[in-house]
Amino acid sequence: MLTAGQAARTAAAIAGLQRADGAIPWFRGHHLDPWDHIEAAMALDAAGEHGRAAAAYDWLARHQLPDGSWYAGYADGDAARPTDRGKETNFCAYVAVGVLHHYLATGDEEFRDRMWPVVYAAVEFVLALQHPGGAIGWRRDADGTPAAGALLTGCSSIHQALRCALALAERREDPQPDWELATGRLGHALRHHPGHFLDKSAYSMDWYYPVLAGALRGPRALAHLDARWAEFVVDGLGVRCVSTNPWVTGGESAELALALWAAGDSERAARVLRWIGHLRAPDGLYWTGYVYADRTIWPRERTAWTAGSVLLAVAALTGEPATEAVFGGAGLPRGLESGECCEPA
Repeated sequence: MLTAGQAARTAAAIAGLQRADGAIPWFRGHHLDPWDHIEAAMALDAAGEHGRAAAAYDWLARHQLPDGSWYAGYADGDAARPTDRGKETNFCAYVAVGVLHHYLATGDEEFRDRMWPVVYAAVEFVLALQHPGGAIGWRRDADGTPAAGALLTGCSSIHQALRCALALAERREDPQPDWELATGRLGHALRHHPGHFLDKSAYSMDWYYPVLAGALRGPRALAHLDARWAEFVVDGLGVRCVSTNPWVTGGESAELALALWAAGDSERAARVLRWIGHLRAPDGLYWTGYVYADRTIWPRERTAWTAGSVLLAVAALTGEPATEAVFGGAGLPRGLESGECCEPA
């Protein structure tokens, strides 16, 4: 998939996009969003760049808003220049995944304890937007109004984040029963009630994310991926972002590889990762996507998060323990699922 030298070059290229204050924008001059910032930080940890990853989390700690959130976008990672004052729930929750990943990669208990208040406040912000049916509203607008709808991809990511937050709480011997109940309700909605979420079924992320984030596992996960494989996967090139468009993207392809690995199909995962070698640039970063109908790289950008997703998929497939733990999920708490709204299986 990658040689050690290629992986090191990719990690160095991500590090080269990091600002002196720890922020990691998509690329210099573009914006930073908290989720992709954390994805890049996890990739740095997987590559052994623990100091740089810690600086990225310190940036989040310094700029967390009083309600536990972050804005959805910042110009070039400059906290003084927000570009979107809305607050997206999956962006905010993902800090729990990153903090647990860094702690497992380094064993740094001082870091874990320092970041615990950050994780706690972020989770409380997110759970304030949980619907009675378990789904979580995708955003609070700049004026404070909560968005009415919930997103399947975003809620899948939040489900993974809540499990990581519960794992951090366990290590602190600080039980969070409300989080356990919320995690169970969200997991139940993801597995049994697709109607609770806005219809974004044309997007490949809605297809694979319940597997990637751990809501589906085992034979059911593989059956779920197989059901729409032909709709989204272009052999030899990668994964369509949207089923109706002739455009494969590096980030979605790497994330599908991670989902396949998590479902137990490492052979197909490695194959998908090899396919996207055509998106690799000489500097070790990856082009966002390729319009195969026109044989054109588009857009002409190489993002930290695309490279980060590739490194995380490679880390899982090659047995890096922290990445295995947060994406494999075998040791993460599952929350408390009552299933009272459904007939017994």
